[in-house]
Amino acid sequence: MKMTGARILLECLKLEGVDTVFGYPGGTVINLYDELFNFREIRHILPRHEQAGVHAADGYARATGRVGVAIATSGPGATNTVTGIATAYMDSIPLVVITGQVPTGLIGNDAFQEVDIVGITRPCTKHNFLVKDVKDIPTIVKKAFYIARSGRPGPVLVDLPKDVQIATDTFHYPDSIELRSYKPTVEGHPRQIEKAVAMLFASRRPVLYVGGGVISADVSEDLCALARQMGIPVTTTLMGLGAFPEDDPLSLKLLGMHGTYFANMAVTNCDLLIAAGARFDDRVTGKIATFAPHAKIIHIDVDPTSIRKNVRVDLPIVGQLKDVLSKMLKAVEEHGSKIEEYRAGLKPWHAEIAAWKEKHPIGYKQTSSIIKPQFVIQKLRELSDKDAIIATDVGQHQMWTAQFFTFTKPRTLLSSGGLGTMGFGLPAAMGAQAAFPDRQVITICGDGGFQMNMQELATLVQNRLPVKICILNNNFLGMVRQWQELFFDKRYSQTCLELPIDFIKLAEAFGAKGFQATKPDEVEETIKKAFATPGPVIMEFKIAREEKVLPMVPAGASLNEMVLNA
Repeated sequence: MKMTGARILLECLKLEGVDTVFGYPGGTVINLYDELFNFREIRHILPRHEQAGVHAADGYARATGRVGVAIATSGPGATNTVTGIATAYMDSIPLVVITGQVPTGLIGNDAFQEVDIVGITRPCTKHNFLVKDVKDIPTIVKKAFYIARSGRPGPVLVDLPKDVQIATDTFHYPDSIELRSYKPTVEGHPRQIEKAVAMLFASRRPVLYVGGGVISADVSEDLCALARQMGIPVTTTLMGLGAFPEDDPLSLKLLGMHGTYFANMAVTNCDLLIAAGARFDDRVTGKIATFAPHAKIIHIDVDPTSIRKNVRVDLPIVGQLKDVLSKMLKAVEEHGSKIEEYRAGLKPWHAEIAAWKEKHPIGYKQTSSIIKPQFVIQKLRELSDKDAIIATDVGQHQMWTAQFFTFTKPRTLLSSGGLGTMGFGLPAAMGAQAAFPDRQVITICGDGGFQMNMQELATLVQNRLPVKICILNNNFLGMVRQWQELFFDKRYSQTCLELPIDFIKLAEAFGAKGFQATKPDEVEETIKKAFATPGPVIMEFKIAREEKVLPMVPAGASLNEMVLNA
């Protein structure tokens, strides 16, 4: 039976296991939406902006580990997706973004709502396709999903001209795909793994440095087993939070610019650094010349281009983390009684780390008159479900969440790390809630970031997605203000949000509920009320206006040159 290209696309998505898409209709995808009208196998969620639609697909992907799917029309619809695509690209999130395009005969003629989205997104997609023939749709979709989820995951764009959607063909979906120029390395080299285990047993001050790749590869269990078997302290990047339980005695928590004192000191003084699924981002390393100066470095990553890109590496291991970590575990276990001897030799190292933890623990001073944001985060952790999914926006609240929430499970923190995209939190939470309608989903935002995509409150209400929204309101663009305070003599240029917004009335205007706390003794009751209220709810907390995120490693400084008090 012949089908239209639009119907073929939907059949392909169904066979890829897609159950939810986030999309916004328009002229060049109207045929696709006409087919979607009676296509009940896939749930469609209409955001109020294409950027938010891609962020929602991103949040869906981060929470589930599956490929997120977003749809947009051509021209401004397509260009509105770019920030979402770039966000996913920087954090290695698997997405397939489908954009409409003007008919093939008009491409290059400056037709109405024509834009070269393939050219625009080339730098921020893992790959992209322009479909020129209806016969090519199944093969291209198969390739798109394979590329998006394999190797180092990432976003793939499929640009689908209108005439290709209208054209008809018989439908056949390929069982497998062969890409001669794209063959990610799966197995780590056995000799390199042997060397890594030998280096581990020779070390006396090891640290495991864990990034988002461990979560993407679903290898948290193997990582935890290795750390606990050998007694190795573990620090994570922002993207790696939850890969190793932060309530474990071996946890050093967050590393880097706003990381813990003890994590930064441990990395500065370690003699072996094992990096797993991390890319040595500048927010983690600080001054490159003084990063882990005494350490031999083992870097395990599926992406060979990430290795040695930023720091020297003594032992590279290219391969999927699942393969490499399982083989390392097996090799370690073969050493038998030598493991206990090794663990005993780490006691001085553990004692040194314990002293750093005691000297400068993560903390704050709560007063009785004003709400400290750290207190709100701790109360959210205390009162929320154990498997709650937290989506953050970007700014001070993001770092306070990373420091004080205590993440114990993978895929429970959704946050824009590499690109640092304000406006990410609310739509990402929307995507996670769509994936897990029965789990508690909370988004933590600043008042600035929340306003960038606050229109998605309408999407939450319309689709009965009960996301709880925590706004830490200081009437500032807080992180930039903090830099202005510390390094620009408190010249608060364009960071003060002077207009007071009534977020409670805003919630009500969208058909949601809202509660506000202005004093510390109102925080717990506000959270309890919000959690007990059905549907989407805004919790607004009027926090200390000039509270800072500390510790902080200033730009260009070494990890051990932290600002601890200011």
